[in-house]
Amino acid sequence: MYAQALPKLTALEAASAANGYLLDNLPDKFLAIDPRYDAAKKSWRLPVVIAYPVIGPIGEVGEIYVSSSSEDIVSATPLDEMKTRARALYDQHREAVEAAFYQTRNT
Repeated sequence: MYAQALPKLTALEAASAANGYLLDNLPDKFLAIDPRYDAAKKSWRLPVVIAYPVIGPIGEVGEIYVSSSSEDIVSATPLDEMKTRARALYDQHREAVEAAFYQTRNT
């Protein structure tokens, strides 16, 4: 039996790297959450959600894998695919999203 190497990068650092990647490539509503270490891939897996103020996340649009030894992005759902999924989720939740914006305007 052998000991598995622990990740050099913490979950918080992986989330920071993933969200930096999203901020560099997509609008601000995309968010990488809930980092989970994948020992087989030696990387952190983070689901990517689309989220709006007041109502929060409305669904998952992709995933990002961050190296466990650096802040390098190992793989990610293609950006266009994440945008397409986000648009579909927005269309499904349009009334709730718009109601939340109107509510914040009127307070």
